[in-house]
Amino acid sequence: MALKRYADFSGRSRRKEYWYFALFNCVVILALVLVAALLGGFNSNGNGGPSPAAILVLALYVVYALAILVPSIAVTVRRLHDIGKSGWWFFINFIPWIGGIWLVVLMCLDSQPGPNQWGPNPKEESIVATPATGSF
Repeated sequence: MALKRYADFSGRSRRKEYWYFALFNCVVILALVLVAALLGGFNSNGNGGPSPAAILVLALYVVYALAILVPSIAVTVRRLHDIGKSGWWFFINFIPWIGGIWLVVLMCLDSQPGPNQWGPNPKEESIVATPATGSF
């Protein structure tokens, strides 16, 4: 869902959307680093430099990191909107040590109940949209 709303900084995103996006990115990045290590590592061509295969995989990592930069910021801003904070709170991440920790804490908070200035609660929309089956 986060990639479908690539550069959408408006609206709200649930915790589930944010954390699945973060998990997917961690898995992809870990896989790329592991492949680079398996394809020759970072010091295997005999003269102290990385192998050509490792350079290729690391180049793919850089391309991937640049490709997900905007969606990562967008989903974080929408997640901040969901808890009732302005998207400008994203910049708290640039405060050394405590800023990143505080942003993770904010990302873990539950949605603000009901609609707020950024739109209706997406959690409540999904509950209303789900047809009743008569069982739990």
